[in-house]
Amino acid sequence: MSNSSPILPTILSKSVAACSRFFKIETLKLKFSNGEQREFERMKSSTQGAVLIVPFYDEETILLIREYAAGTHSYELGFPKGLIDPGETAIQAANRELKEEVGYGANDFTELRKVVMAPSYFSSEMTLFMAKDLYPERLIGDEPEPLEVIKWPISKVDELLNRDDFQEARCISALLWVMKNHR
Repeated sequence: MSNSSPILPTILSKSVAACSRFFKIETLKLKFSNGEQREFERMKSSTQGAVLIVPFYDEETILLIREYAAGTHSYELGFPKGLIDPGETAIQAANRELKEEVGYGANDFTELRKVVMAPSYFSSEMTLFMAKDLYPERLIGDEPEPLEVIKWPISKVDELLNRDDFQEARCISALLWVMKNHR
C-alpha cells in the first residue's frame, strides 16, 4: 500500500444539468494527472448535511420508526433522520428530529462518525449519533402520516439485521457503530 495520496483531477468546467429542491446534478469535466479527460455527473446536496440518530429508550432498548420509503415504495424500519436546517448544529438537528419523529428529546448525544452514501455520485454527508437519557417531548414534523415507533431489545439485534424491512445501509452502519460503542 502506497503512503502517498493520489493527485486529485483538475476540474476544467462545471455546469448544472438539473435541479430539484434537495439536489443539484452537476456535470464535471475533469482532467486526470495522466492527461486523460472525462465527464462525471454528481448529485450536489443543497443542504448542510443530515443526521441519523439511534435512540436508547433505556440501556437495553432502542427505538426504531416504521416509515414510508418512496425510493423502494415500501414501509421500512429505520432510525430517525433528517436534514440539518440552516443555523442548526448537527446535535440541535438530531434533537429536533428525535422530537419530531419519536416524541422524545435526549440529554446525552454521542457522535459515532460521519458517513457518505455513494461518494462517486453523491456529495451529501450524514452524522450518526447515539442518543441516551431521553425525555418526552413532541414537535410537529413534516411527515405526511404519523410514524410508528417501535421498541426493540438490543439483545435481538441479529433478528433486526436479518429483517427484510431493515435494509438501509446508513441504518445498518449506525447500528454496528452503536454495538461497538454501547456500554
